[in-house]
Amino acid sequence: MKNQLRAFGLGVLLTLGCVAGYAQLDRILKAGGIALLVDRLGGDIDRAINRLTNTKPDQNFTTKVVPIISAGNGAYIGAAQVMGKPEAVRKVQAVAQIEGDFMGREVRLRALIPISTKNPQRSINRVEGVGVSGIIDIKI
Repeated sequence: MKNQLRAFGLGVLLTLGCVAGYAQLDRILKAGGIALLVDRLGGDIDRAINRLTNTKPDQNFTTKVVPIISAGNGAYIGAAQVMGKPEAVRKVQAVAQIEGDFMGREVRLRALIPISTKNPQRSINRVEGVGVSGIIDIKI
């Protein structure tokens, strides 16, 4: 009887561990999918947004698609198009998303900051002179 109870308890723990592990695995696969998509198709997505907005980059400004990374946990959560002078846009590796509240919790704030790293957990190094010109929603 005691062994059966132990086996049952172990089974419950393993089941709970698998459920929690699946949730983590799901997040990891989605983040990896976003990173891969932006890496492989970023140029095509960039051109599609430029066609959509009738934007024609030249020697004075350019555009680029980069991942959006949650500054809180470093997860890849989407993609954004950035725009600015070519030398500044080349420095952008990602867009950091920072969230907050205003007036209690009545107003939700979300800032998107072009940064020069893909690891904003250490520090956010803003790239001056570059702005976010488009948001890409990726359904995975």
